[in-house]
Amino acid sequence: MTRLSVNINKIATLRNARGGDIPNVLKAAIDCEHFGAEGITVHPRPDERHIRYQDVRDIRPIITTEFNIEGYPSEAFAKIVLEVLPHQVTLVPDPPDAITSNTGWDTVKNKQFLQKVIAAFKREGIRTSIFVNADPEMVLHAADTGTDRVELYTEPYAKDYSGNREKAIEPFVAAANAAKAVGLGLNAGHDLNLDNLQYFAQTIPNLLEVSIGHALIADALYYGLENTIQMYLKQLKGY
Repeated sequence: MTRLSVNINKIATLRNARGGDIPNVLKAAIDCEHFGAEGITVHPRPDERHIRYQDVRDIRPIITTEFNIEGYPSEAFAKIVLEVLPHQVTLVPDPPDAITSNTGWDTVKNKQFLQKVIAAFKREGIRTSIFVNADPEMVLHAADTGTDRVELYTEPYAKDYSGNREKAIEPFVAAANAAKAVGLGLNAGHDLNLDNLQYFAQTIPNLLEVSIGHALIADALYYGLENTIQMYLKQLKGY
């Protein structure tokens, strides 16, 4: 079954808006795990506008489920990853000022760079995943980087879902098949929500994990965090 990793960046955004420690990010991570999340995802950025580097250090020892750190592999990012040794690191091509991830890697142009970065993480036993668009060519070249998995950037699917979901998901099925052909594990994330998640999970073959933050935390304002996580898990289970 596809695992649900909850991205808690938005909880840190709310904390940082006021200062202090409300809401408490560490408690949120523990609660998400207790409520059924099968992973915790964080995405620290250089300006620490949501998750801070110290949050990353503090979360690692207090959770028992999978810890996934996303980010652009800058020197500072690589340093914190190698310090805390998460279960998985997901590499995204975000520039420092990006509001959110908005495209995947060009795995042809950046192949040598990714090979070097991934090799450093894998020497420490960290599973690696790289963020890619739903393009079979990018997936096939990703295999040459040495990565364990790719994460499909799903905003285009989410954007087009209400118009024609069958057409919207076609490139993602093709990318998933390409990943299987070259032996890569498959993750997905970005703008997946309670409306579009079930169809995606049921249609995409060999989907190992989805990482969901913004929509899930927004839903939690209405439904409560525990109930919301259970609602997302039910979508993954198909009911």
